[in-house]
Amino acid sequence: MTPKREESSGPGRSCLADRITGALVGAAVGDALGGPVEGYSPDQIVERHGGRVHGIVGPWHGDAWRTARPVAPYHKGDGHVTDDTLMTHALIRVYERVRDHLDAYAVADHLVPDLMTTPRWIPELEAEALPLHRLFLAEKWLVARLAYGHADPREAGVGNIVNCGAAMYMAPVGLVNAAHPAAAHAEALDVAGAHQSSYGREAAGVFAAAVAAATAPGATPDSVVAACLSLARDGTREAIEKVCEVAAGHRDFESALGPLRAAVAPYDTVGPDYRAPSLGARRPSRLHSVEELPVALGMLVVAGGDYRHAVLGSVNYGRDCDSIATMAGALAGALGSPVPEEWAKTVADASRLDLWAPARALTEVAHEIFERDVRRRRAHEQAFTTLGGRPCSD
Repeated sequence: MTPKREESSGPGRSCLADRITGALVGAAVGDALGGPVEGYSPDQIVERHGGRVHGIVGPWHGDAWRTARPVAPYHKGDGHVTDDTLMTHALIRVYERVRDHLDAYAVADHLVPDLMTTPRWIPELEAEALPLHRLFLAEKWLVARLAYGHADPREAGVGNIVNCGAAMYMAPVGLVNAAHPAAAHAEALDVAGAHQSSYGREAAGVFAAAVAAATAPGATPDSVVAACLSLARDGTREAIEKVCEVAAGHRDFESALGPLRAAVAPYDTVGPDYRAPSLGARRPSRLHSVEELPVALGMLVVAGGDYRHAVLGSVNYGRDCDSIATMAGALAGALGSPVPEEWAKTVADASRLDLWAPARALTEVAHEIFERDVRRRRAHEQAFTTLGGRPCSD
């Protein structure tokens, strides 16, 4: 599965279709590169692979991938996307059905049934199955709370473990609100309310805002970070600020790996051992942040917006690096940095997914939503003017 010629744009891409394609393909490729080393430290990655990872690699446990970690019997590696991409594509399908802005009820009415009822090819299972069977615990919460618990969708995320589970698939929200970070932030907070609370929900809003900011003409890593800081709250804002301040002093990911981890550590509840979270891990707090979003933004700054550098830095950071690389890849792609074609082709073929079709679909929907927004805005302007809303002249 390869991109059509007209979608293989080079540096300096500026049209909406190219930005959406760059963000979504970039996110999927980052996800696939990070999957096989997820959960490990930079030193463990070096020991396992004889150096830093510079592209697509095989499963951490080789042919024993089915049984090495029974809690997660997934074929991570060899170019397979993970649940980050599966959820992103599922959210795009919801946009295709609704063809307007989404809210928490759209998650209950459309996303959850999609996950529960329609078998799809799951690369990590090497089989066709319901997406529900690939989702991990924080995402299965959606089905438990909404399909079986009949919770109010706007509050269903309360009680879930607080992590980046909602943030990891919020790029489409940023893309349909292209160049409007505040609108992306507000919509994503509503959508994510069905899935997450506290700083997990805030991360979803801020990531969507970052993607929207990255699509703006003339956007840079610094302008993306500035947009995030203007909207983020509490520990999420502080973590982004501290991590990006440190990132500004580095120009290669190798030197940044340790400093970025040190900068985000005070805000991360998981603790130093990713496989053995602390007792305070993933609980609601106004003082903390998910680790993934600040580090992804930090790697974007270190890389100066370059896709390859940002994603490889995210991958070699380890820990939850598939989600970090998903976010960094979406942001670099939205900025217009080209996704390496050899990576994109390999991931598409290995995952048996058309990575470009969701981008085409979302581009069409984004245009429709913008046109509808213009009509709504003009109707409001006319009504407000009729009410005498314009300032009276002396």
